[in-house]
Amino acid sequence: MSANADMIVVVEDDSSIREMLRYYFQSTGSEVRAYESGEEFFAGEQGRSAPSIYLLDIMLPGMDGLEILRRLRGSRTTADVPAIMLTARTAEMDRVTGLESGADDYVVKPFGLMELQARIKAVLRRTRRESPVLRCGDLEIDTAARIVRKSGEQVELTYKEFELLRLLALHRGAVLSRDEILRAVWDYDFTGETRTVDMHIKALRQKLGDDVIATVRGVGYKMN
Repeated sequence: MSANADMIVVVEDDSSIREMLRYYFQSTGSEVRAYESGEEFFAGEQGRSAPSIYLLDIMLPGMDGLEILRRLRGSRTTADVPAIMLTARTAEMDRVTGLESGADDYVVKPFGLMELQARIKAVLRRTRRESPVLRCGDLEIDTAARIVRKSGEQVELTYKEFELLRLLALHRGAVLSRDEILRAVWDYDFTGETRTVDMHIKALRQKLGDDVIATVRGVGYKMN
């Protein structure tokens, strides 16, 4: 997964719409995981890191989109992940119910793909601006104040160490290659070797503990 790619999870029982969304958003550089039911969704997402955003159809067989949303909002790991509801319903009360259940936006079918993409970008901008603190286990990363705390105790990091930790936390669970990390943290013009990344990872482990960042042999690193 690209260091800058958004992960979009789609739950939609209409296979043509589901595959259209998968194809479109993958073509724009996003990663997509798509499911046809709430039951399949919860089974498929078990053990995976939370995505950037959920797209949930309300009218689903079995568990509907509102029930999925309620369960997501009730879980500590997904409570703050934004969600957009997709539905053919146009009644105002249905819209209110979705928003009161914790939806960040509501898009009525049929919709244009470019409009939906614009809605997603708007929601992500808004939610990321409102959530400057990243939490990974006992680690708290305040991206606005540039302060890191582990178990409540502040940890002093260099500028690049902080940027590297922030990058891994934003993509928690995803494996980032050394080249991706170099481009994101040191910019495309950096001419050093990938050993620079290894040295900074080693420094972070010394300050935060060996269990925070995992090495994926032959690929790169990920935050646990």
